[in-house]
Amino acid sequence: MDNQSQRRTDVWFITGASKGLGLTLVKQLLAQGARVAATSRNADDLRQAVGADTNPNFLPLAVDLVAEASVQQAVQATIGQFGRIDVVVNNAGYGQFGSLEELSDAEARTNFDINVFGSLNVIRQVLPQLRQQQSGHIMNLSSIAGFLGTFPGFGVYCATKFAVEGFSEALSAEVKPFGIKVTIVEPGYFRTEFLSSGSFGIPQQPIAAYESVRQMQDAHQNQISGNQPGDPEKAVAGMIAIAAEPNPPLHLFLGQDAYDMAFAKIDSVRNDLETWQAMSVSMEFDGVETAN
Repeated sequence: MDNQSQRRTDVWFITGASKGLGLTLVKQLLAQGARVAATSRNADDLRQAVGADTNPNFLPLAVDLVAEASVQQAVQATIGQFGRIDVVVNNAGYGQFGSLEELSDAEARTNFDINVFGSLNVIRQVLPQLRQQQSGHIMNLSSIAGFLGTFPGFGVYCATKFAVEGFSEALSAEVKPFGIKVTIVEPGYFRTEFLSSGSFGIPQQPIAAYESVRQMQDAHQNQISGNQPGDPEKAVAGMIAIAAEPNPPLHLFLGQDAYDMAFAKIDSVRNDLETWQAMSVSMEFDGVETAN
């Protein structure tokens, strides 16, 4: 079966599909003839955004990702409509800005609820079906900010994406015996609504002393927003192509900026390892030899 034919027969389950990369992904897949179950908090908004009400391959679903029962209903509806699930894309999420000191416990926990626990709810509900099939591919949307965390004001958001990276790596090892693949998608800056008010939370109680944080906020809201270098159409085309690969990557960096920042992080870690090697490897009990 060639890649194009596989896309036409695959069933995709995509969260956060009413805007951004999720919406672009749904539209490209439907245009290629794939069967798509797409979720959003509001099904009417999703139908209007996709504009495919009469397409029998499109199943719009209103889902509260934080409520596991709601996720379960959506997964069962997808299986009832299409008979299986082949590719799961945990795309739903939002950016929470603010220094660690100025963000409240509620602001931080809400970001984790959507970005982390929402994805875990989906994973728990889809895995019985994927294990039964002995096949499937889970794509978890992280960010370059899930690999590199040195962005002032993005500490909580980075923490949510670092969590996605961690559980996704463990998941890849857990589900490999069942023929299930996992890919962590790590985009850089793509020209979507991610930095708009509906997808980008700002602190309710900002602290003026954090000048670097305020500068970062201004840059993202007033300079970067609308001028991101990445093309969303190319990003989702890459994701679709990866889904058809027999041996997809665990880490998929998207964008020249993400690619360059990932290597900068790798070089920084390598430098720390080499600089502090003597201390790092000298922690065993005396008399125990270790290999370099």
